Amino acid sequence: MQTLDGRIAIVTGASAGIGAAVARDLAAQGAAVVLNARREGPLKELAATLPAGKSAVVAGDASDDRVIAAMLDAARDRFGGGTREADLVVINAGRGLNGSVMTSDTAQWEEMIRTNLLGAAKLIRQAGLRMLKSSEGKAGADLVRTGRDMVVLGSTVGRNVSPFSSMYGSTKFGVHGLVEGARRELGPKGIRVTLIAPGFVKSEFQGVAGYDPAWVQQTFDRIGPVLVPEDVARVVTFAASQPGQVHVNDVMLRPTRQDYP
Repeated sequence: MQTLDGRIAIVTGASAGIGAAVARDLAAQGAAVVLNARREGPLKELAATLPAGKSAVVAGDASDDRVIAAMLDAARDRFGGGTREADLVVINAGRGLNGSVMTSDTAQWEEMIRTNLLGAAKLIRQAGLRMLKSSEGKAGADLVRTGRDMVVLGSTVGRNVSPFSSMYGSTKFGVHGLVEGARRELGPKGIRVTLIAPGFVKSEFQGVAGYDPAWVQQTFDRIGPVLVPEDVARVVTFAASQPGQVHVNDVMLRPTRQDYP
């Protein structure tokens, strides 16, 4: 695998859980990291633990066009000398929702779709446009000599319909299709687009999504030990560390004893 020294990364949803673990792992491997989430306080606390001068904080909604532009600009201006764009974008920001199309809270549908699906699409588009511009004039093997990656967090429920979270799962089904389409479009142009689809991960996700704590604990007891954010972070780093001509298209990872979804 290649070192991440010199890489410029953006991680959305970095205030906790998978996003924070990914940011720590990328920084440990030498990347400079722009941290994004809605909550500025936890981002600053995380930045204080990373190597000095190797992180920047851009707080805000990752589906907002202005925040997306600010993240990309911060990567270029803080770490790319004003000319070199981010070359490792981890699209992790998202939210869950307990329930099916029949039982979930309809008042939360639009925000979830905007965050999980439209936000991912917007960042793929804007990061992709900048990465494409940075490779103008290159062809063939030159396109892949320097790795350029977009890594998108999906879910096992984006491939297996789950009766307890089918509305959330529908957004991840959409994300999976979005990523595959982007891979086919951008891969031939030297940009790797990778899908990481975890199963049960122990984090604050379950509480925010509104799952019953007793049900969560019962499930974790039945299939545990479950994944922790660092397990997912290692896979993200693995994909981004491959030589430029190697593209890890998608990875699904579950706790060993998780049978479904």
